[in-house]
Amino acid sequence: MKMPANSFLAAIRSGQPQIGLWVSLAHNYAAEVVASAGYDWLLVDMEHAPADVATVMGQLQAIAPHGSTAIVRPPWNETVMVKRLLDIGAPGLLFPMVQSVQEAEAAVAATRYPPFGVRGVAGSIRANQFGRITDYYAKANDETAVIVQVETRAAMAQANEIGAVEGVDGVFFGPADIAADMGLLGQHMSEPVWDLILAAARKLMDADIPVGTLVTDPAFAAKLINDGFTFVACGTDTNLLSKGADALLAQMRTATQKENG
Repeated sequence: MKMPANSFLAAIRSGQPQIGLWVSLAHNYAAEVVASAGYDWLLVDMEHAPADVATVMGQLQAIAPHGSTAIVRPPWNETVMVKRLLDIGAPGLLFPMVQSVQEAEAAVAATRYPPFGVRGVAGSIRANQFGRITDYYAKANDETAVIVQVETRAAMAQANEIGAVEGVDGVFFGPADIAADMGLLGQHMSEPVWDLILAAARKLMDADIPVGTLVTDPAFAAKLINDGFTFVACGTDTNLLSKGADALLAQMRTATQKENG
């Protein structure tokens, strides 16, 4: 058995836009619900979700049959966690709060087998179909997506250098933390925040470095893709559930008040 190509990685390397969704509910059943919708990529979150390696593995298993590429965000840029996530078959990782070239280099090294990195070697793991993928060790380094997240003004000032690190496949902007760093906590869709993000993004795009982000306004998400962002998540599973529940209840309240009025 040969290792399959990473479709998300191939797409962003060729400039083909990828539409994604954030997966935060930390359960395989919820992951399956959204996976069957057909998004290009799904971000399985560990940083701000009640998830662990076992729950993430269940989510990866639920997503796998449906064609979306699962990108996992570990809770931190930490070598041991990276090794465990790759061993259970994560096709790519989004590293939070990368602040420097050195931190980006450490992220890449954690995903690479020696001599190109420091990833520990295991034999029979889910990532290699328990030893059945015969070329896994030869191809894993090149088929693992490494996305780094810039979330402060200091990181954004170095965004081109961070994105140019060998092995980094894309730069992801975190609007909420960027806004907080600017003294605009909770105002992540405000004009000053996006003026800063778009200026940094244009420089990266000019250097042919793929850029991405998460926004929950689909019209704005579409505009970003049309303006050159390569991978954009346009919503979160928790937000879809909460907004859907709120809208349904509001509809029922209105209808029953009319009937009883």
